[in-house]
Amino acid sequence: MSSTTAAPPAWQQAVFHALKEGGISQIAYVPDAGHAYAIRAAIADPEIKDTVLTTEEEGVALVAGAWLGGDRAALLMQSSGVGNCVNMFSLLRSCNFPFLTLVTMRGEYAEFNPWQGPMGKQTQAALELMGITVLRASHPDEVGEIVSAGLDAAFLAGEQVAVLLSQSLIGRKKWERN
Repeated sequence: MSSTTAAPPAWQQAVFHALKEGGISQIAYVPDAGHAYAIRAAIADPEIKDTVLTTEEEGVALVAGAWLGGDRAALLMQSSGVGNCVNMFSLLRSCNFPFLTLVTMRGEYAEFNPWQGPMGKQTQAALELMGITVLRASHPDEVGEIVSAGLDAAFLAGEQVAVLLSQSLIGRKKWERN
């Protein structure tokens, strides 16, 4: 590893900025490279409680519980985790909780891992089937605005919202060999 660390892409910084400006005080996540900057920034921010999850569906319950406790929370996950959450999404619909998740996509642009394909191709449909509004960011300059719009739809209009962050934002992933 090099001794110098490159600055995170502006779109990743825009994600955290939008979450912070939108009053998010809790972030739940399963570690993911696409969310790495937001996760590190949340850990470093004393005004945000960060919770690492063992599985994504725990995050659905955490976000709902945060709302009941008077906080705004967001769930950060990868598209492969959406399939883990489908049953828990019924909690959101049944109780009409506001909900925001940011989903880094896999299984699309230049995917090398065939295991990521099936869920990546069905992520939007699975979310919509469960009544979740889907917004999508594919260009770096639109990320901050789309995340902010998702925050408003969730916490002002009371919707359940997923913002899909295109795999093309993250770039090509490659197998690493030791």
